[in-house]
Amino acid sequence: MGVGWIGRHRMEAIAKSGFGRIAAVADTSAEMIAAAREAAPDAQVADGLEGLLALGLDGIVIATPSAMHAEQSIRALESGAAVFCQKPLGRTADEVRRVVDAARAADRLLAVDLSYRFTEGMRAIRERIAGGELGKVYAVDLVFHNAYGPDKPWFYDPALSGGGCVMDLGVHLVDLALWALDFPAVEGVTSKLFAGGEALGADADRCEDYATARVDLAGGTAVDLACSWKVSAGQDAVIGASFYGTGGGAALRNVNGSFYDFTAEAYHGTSRETLASPPDEWGGRAAADWARRLSEGARFDPAAERLADVAAVLDRIYGR
Repeated sequence: MGVGWIGRHRMEAIAKSGFGRIAAVADTSAEMIAAAREAAPDAQVADGLEGLLALGLDGIVIATPSAMHAEQSIRALESGAAVFCQKPLGRTADEVRRVVDAARAADRLLAVDLSYRFTEGMRAIRERIAGGELGKVYAVDLVFHNAYGPDKPWFYDPALSGGGCVMDLGVHLVDLALWALDFPAVEGVTSKLFAGGEALGADADRCEDYATARVDLAGGTAVDLACSWKVSAGQDAVIGASFYGTGGGAALRNVNGSFYDFTAEAYHGTSRETLASPPDEWGGRAAADWARRLSEGARFDPAAERLADVAAVLDRIYGR
C-alpha cells in the first residue's frame, strides 16, 4: 500500500529476495502505479487498502504518509494479514501500542522498516557489544543531519507527521542505541527542539528542524543525539553512531556525505580496526527479512514490543 520511491524499493527487495511474490499494488497516484507495474508486471492493481485486503494476501507493505500508518496497520492485522510498515509505525507511543496490541491479538507478524539495523556495520558493532569486547558501554553519541528536508507538505504538519526531524530521522537513532544495547530501561529524557533557529515549546504547532536530546539508561549509560533537516552540513548528510565502553569503542559513519555508504570501525586506544565498508546493499534487507520470516510461517514476534519502547522515548523527546 503506497508505491512511491520507498514503497517501490521495498517491493523490489522482497521480489528479489525470492521469499515473496508481489500479488497486488495500490496507490492514489496513477504515475506511481505505472512505475510499480514496470517492476512487477503481473501484480494486480487494487482499489486502496480494502481492495488489497479483499484479495486475502498473506502480508501487506504499508508505505503511505505517517498519519495513515497506525490505522492501516491495525486494519490489515485484524483482517489476517502480516504487516511491514514504514517508520514511524505511529505518530505517538499510544498509536504504536495499539498496532502492537493488534498484532498480538491477531497473532500476525509485524515489522517496521528500521533499516539501519540491517547495515553490515551496525550488525558488527552490536555483536562486539554483546560479546563484551567494548566492556561496559557508558556513552553513545548519535547524529543524523540532513542538508535537505522532505519534499511533501504533510511532513511539516505535526498533526499529520507526528513531528519533524526527530520523528523522521531521530527514530533511527533512538532505535539503534536501544537495539545495540539490548533495550535497557530508560530512566530519563531531556531535549531541546528548534524551528528556524527558534526554540520550540512543548505545545508547538510547528515541526522541529533541529533537535538535541539526552537519554539516560539504566546502568548509567548516557545517550546523546542530534538530528536536523536543512542544516548547513557541508555535504548531503552527516550520519553516525558511536559507542564508547571501558574496553574500547566502535562507530558507524557515513562516507563523504552519502545516505547509503557506511564504514564501521572498532577502536582500542589509538588503534582502529575496520569492521565493515562499502559496498553494502542494506536498504531493502529489513523488508526481505520480514518476507523470509513470513514465508517460514512466523506469526507474532514479541520483539515487536520494543517498537513501543522506541516510541515512548520519542514521546518524551517531544514532551508528551
